[in-house]
Amino acid sequence: MPSAPHPKVVAVLLAAGAGHRFDGPTHKLLATIDGVPIWQHALNAALGANVPVVLVTGAAELAPIPPTVTVVHNSNWQQGQAGSLTLGIQAARDLGAEVVVTGLADQPGVSASAWRRLTQHTADLAVATYDGQRGHPVRIAHTYWPELPTHGDLGARDVLARHADAVEQIPCEGSPDDIDTAKDLERWLRRSPTSSP
Repeated sequence: MPSAPHPKVVAVLLAAGAGHRFDGPTHKLLATIDGVPIWQHALNAALGANVPVVLVTGAAELAPIPPTVTVVHNSNWQQGQAGSLTLGIQAARDLGAEVVVTGLADQPGVSASAWRRLTQHTADLAVATYDGQRGHPVRIAHTYWPELPTHGDLGARDVLARHADAVEQIPCEGSPDDIDTAKDLERWLRRSPTSSP
């Protein structure tokens, strides 16, 4: 008996927020690590999963973006992460996705191997873990998309909590730390000679 076909997976990288806690001279996503903007480290890792990638932009002007990436602009980025996730999932659905794996552009330590592990997994709900700590990316099958918030600054956390028994935890290499403040960036630069494994 033939096995069921694998569902189409699309990676969704959220890069729309204001980054208002970052008190550096630029938007936090445009700050550099090893000469490369933070958002680009995150995008390169997502591209390393070898699946279609949707990038949701907003407050910061991100360029250059590879032509293979589907870009969706969230003009209402001030209203929070949920709107960006909704737009990203809509774009993924347009690409034929049955599963999205979503992550954040301010986490330069999330590795390409973490994206691959989540995209290649078979669970309907799964979350990357780092030394037992939950982080991104998060895998969400289409059956759960209607439960995701559509407004506010929330992502998939409530859905994962509501269906805790169904969530697979996937140990990954890398770091789940995000860059929210200039001090976060300073700490990152002090401890890490290179950014994205």
